[in-house]
This record gives sequence, structure tokens and C-alpha cells, in this order.
Amino acid sequence: MSDTIASLQRQISSAGDLQSVVRTMKALAASSIGQYEQSVIALADYWRTVELGLSVCLRQGERAAEVQRTNRIDVIGAIVFGSDQGLVGQFNDVIADYAIKTLAALPGRPQVWAVGERVHARLADAGLSMAGRFAVPNSVKAITPLVAQIQIQSEELRAKDGCEQVYIFHNRPQSGSLYEPVSQRLLPLDEIWQKKLTLVPWPTKILPEVLNDLPATLRSLIREYLFISLFRACAESLASENASRLAAMQRAEKNIDDLLEHLHGNFHRLRQSSIDEELFDVVSGYEALAKDGRNGHAIASV
Repeated sequence: MSDTIASLQRQISSAGDLQSVVRTMKALAASSIGQYEQSVIALADYWRTVELGLSVCLRQGERAAEVQRTNRIDVIGAIVFGSDQGLVGQFNDVIADYAIKTLAALPGRPQVWAVGERVHARLADAGLSMAGRFAVPNSVKAITPLVAQIQIQSEELRAKDGCEQVYIFHNRPQSGSLYEPVSQRLLPLDEIWQKKLTLVPWPTKILPEVLNDLPATLRSLIREYLFISLFRACAESLASENASRLAAMQRAEKNIDDLLEHLHGNFHRLRQSSIDEELFDVVSGYEALAKDGRNGHAIASV
């Protein structure tokens, strides 16, 4: 009985330690969500500004330089945003499965960069050709250096293998702790892309014009477009990751609470049973001694 009680005490202690870890992870995820969600909101406004600027340039007849390139489909570049750490539920599996399925339907040989160790392993196990791996940023400020690294390596691949098509895959946050996998074709900036931008409505009735150097203005806006596309994908992925981690920690916390309640119930029942047995032994011993005493007194009287 004592060994069983000691075993339950160890289980309760281990569950309590795990509960502390889960609460710490939950607090960390909750505090991290805010900065990424604010970044996503701010990026939406900036994205709108860049989009309107590109629309003005293209309306004036300027063409993006990328449209002059031959759209080869020998190699397809793909950038998949995942996570380095676990405790995120199905976060990496969802985006990896979505990227694998989407790339399989495209012509050409995919070359994949993975942002995150865990999604990298998932994609490599699926047989995709991995061009590289990047560490997941741990703050909003760390996103910019990551984007610069991705741009450098993707340009090297384009120069080496003639990769003209580049896609981005990431999870986008939804209401609550939900998210959905999405993709964006980053390159090429072809006729379809340019026509779509020319159809973007201007918010006022007075259409603006680009003064001075129109080609230089367009090139600057394209650089911002490429940068903000990668930055936004990373920020949305990080917001989704922390939302998924928070939901996973909430489920884990509830399961641990239920386990602790069950363990404490068993512990108290076993302890009470042990106390009852000890009291029974004491009472039985007392009654035995009392009976022996009465028998001895009767023999002495005889």
C-alpha cells in the first residue's frame, strides 16, 4: 500500500512540474501573439500603399522588368514557413501537406527553402529537393534579416538554374486560434500580375501621376512589393504558430488538470484506506488485549 501511495506522489509531483512548464509556454505564446498580430495589421496598411503605387505606375504604361524574362518552368522555387519548436499541434503538418500537394500539381522541379527545422524535416521526408533551411525569427525585428537572406539565396538560384517561378507557402491566422494554409506566387511579375494591379481602384476620383523618373519609381515599388510579401508571410506564420501553440497549451493544461484531479482522488482514497486499516489493526489489537485480560482475570479468580 505504501509503495502505491509513494508512486502516486511521484506522479503528482511530475504532473505538477509539467503543469508549470505548460503554463510558462502558454504565457510566452500569449505574450508573443500580440507583437505579430500588430505587425500583420500594420503590414496590411503598408501593403495597400505599395499596391496603389504599383497600380499608378502600371496604369501609366510602365512595364515591370521581370516580364521581359523567359518564363522557364524547369525549376520552381518554393519558400515554406514552419516552426523550429514543437508544441504547436498540426501546424507544420498542415502547411507541409499543403505545399507538397500544390507543388506536385505544378510543372517543373521544385527547389524548396524551409523556414523552420521541423517543417524542413517534414518536407525532406516527403522527397522534395531542399535548397536550404532558415531559423525561425524570435521577434518582429529578426524578420528583416531573414527576408534579406531569402532574397539573396533565391536570386542565386534564379541566376544559377534559371528559376523564374517562386512561390510562398505559410499559415495565415484566422479568428480565434484558427489558421489556414495559403500560397502566393511571388515571381514572375508577368502580364497577369500587372493587369491585376492596373484594375485596383483608386480610393478617390482624382487619379495621381508619377513625376520625374517613372522606371526608377516602379523598380523601387517592386523591391518593396517583394520584401513586404516575404515579411508579411513570415509575420502571419509566426502569429499562426503562437496561436496554435497557445491552443495546444490550453488543451494540455486542461488535460493535466484532469489528470491531477484523478491522481489526487486516488491518492486520498488510498491514504484513507491505509488509515482505516491501521485503525482497524489498533482496534483489533486493543480488543485482543482486552479479551486476554478478561480471560486472565477469570483464571485467577478460579
